[in-house]
Amino acid sequence: MKGISYFFVFLLAAICAHAASYTSSIKLLDGEKWWGGATALGHMLPLSDGGKTCDLRKTCYSNQAAPLLVSSKGRYIWSDKPFAFKIKDGSLVIVSDFEKVEPAKAGKTLKDAYLAASKKHFPPDGKIPPEEFFSKPQFNTWIELVRNQNQPDIEKYAEAIVANGFPCGVIMIDGGWERYYGMLEFRTDRFPNAKALNEKLHKMGFKVLYWVGPFVASAGGEYLEWRNEGVLLQSKKGKKLKNGRRDIAICPFWSGYTALYDMTNKKARDHFIARLKKLQSDYSIDGFKFDGGDSHYVTSPDILFDSPDNVPNDYTEEWAKIGLEFPYNEYRACWKMGGRAIVQRLLDKYYSWNDLKLLVPHMVAAGLIGHAYTCPDMIGGGDYISFFNVDQSKLDQRLIVRFAQASALMPMMQFSLAPWRVLDKKHLDLCRQAANLHVKFGDYILKMARHASKSGEPIVRAMEYEFPNQGFEECKDQYMLGDKYLVAPVLTPDDFRSVRLPDGKWRDELGNVYEGGKTVRIDAPIERLPYFERL
Repeated sequence: MKGISYFFVFLLAAICAHAASYTSSIKLLDGEKWWGGATALGHMLPLSDGGKTCDLRKTCYSNQAAPLLVSSKGRYIWSDKPFAFKIKDGSLVIVSDFEKVEPAKAGKTLKDAYLAASKKHFPPDGKIPPEEFFSKPQFNTWIELVRNQNQPDIEKYAEAIVANGFPCGVIMIDGGWERYYGMLEFRTDRFPNAKALNEKLHKMGFKVLYWVGPFVASAGGEYLEWRNEGVLLQSKKGKKLKNGRRDIAICPFWSGYTALYDMTNKKARDHFIARLKKLQSDYSIDGFKFDGGDSHYVTSPDILFDSPDNVPNDYTEEWAKIGLEFPYNEYRACWKMGGRAIVQRLLDKYYSWNDLKLLVPHMVAAGLIGHAYTCPDMIGGGDYISFFNVDQSKLDQRLIVRFAQASALMPMMQFSLAPWRVLDKKHLDLCRQAANLHVKFGDYILKMARHASKSGEPIVRAMEYEFPNQGFEECKDQYMLGDKYLVAPVLTPDDFRSVRLPDGKWRDELGNVYEGGKTVRIDAPIERLPYFERL
């Protein structure tokens, strides 16, 4: 009986230890506002009292996320592991399964807080992604071809880019090119000569990226071959294999169920990287669009990671580290990794005026968790359902133009829906004009990218970041491009908007000079993207 009693005491202690959590209640300072956590929360930031709980322990919100919160009064929160947070009754409440989280005091402003956190926890590595990402628009075949990626139509898409006078930068071939997930070999029925396709795209002036994910089809030969090799995620309930490991976990994702590379396992990462580099060499590929590393695909308690200390967010972080091996990269889901030369993209947006309004606060939010090298979503929206079984001749042409203008003065811009196919001449000309404006600002954007690689500063900056204590905490429809340009895109169907100008003198793109410290109403017909230079 005594042995049994000790056993139950031990078991109870183990259960309690596993269930332990730590709650911090941090009293807000007078007027203090908080940002951070995840890019996709941007429209909810700064946090408001009584808002819903944001829980980084369960998800990265299908976009960039980090265990970081920064305040307008110079304080910040950092933990190496994910936590949940909300503001309630005048306090910032943090719940962690790993540690008691306390704020650090770094200065008096949002900028002070962010720069101190960056310097200590995610210092910039001194590198930037290749210049083409910043200096020219990008193109992606997703909306035009969806899962029917094929050589003839990709060639036609690229030729149309050139024929319609758009600058050639990076082109991304989306998912559907390989025979099945995990094979990493072209479908020869759709790509009779993939290497020739890529060489043709190179001659046209493009850098070529292909979509890849961590998925391995369970019906494929690779799954059977690697089942005993220790490169796929295991199931705690799976039967024991000959090598002492457990059988493979089958996880849900957007197309059903799949096996996954265990990105927390170095052997698996090295295996995947080696296969990508061979693919790159064999087919003249410049890099990869890395998709599908979301933490919520691996949150099942049945998942057996390489280490018992790993959590789902670690899986996403290790997936992102693979991009460091391939300078031409793009990510949509990421955990931590601030200050690294990885290209990020916003979560897919719907083709709607409401989602257009998300671009500015989400880009600002990405910068405030360390991701300076970020692209807004595809122009017109990256959610293909918006264009599926729709009479595309009846699309709102003004909305597509406003998407292009809203992207033009951000670090990167990306087309997917072919504007030459759905727009009349007037609106097509305006999209081309937005693309050329981005090229015109290329040198300045590159300058800001290089600055970010040394200082850690965002390229797209919150107004409160650049102009503290001037009442910009809740400003979500304009931003600073570096420290020189205030950009105020039109995000509604209207032909006018109000712009809040900080103290000082400002000159708009038409040459008009304004005295700052006030709000001005400006006319903004469809031909105009309002922006102001700081004098």
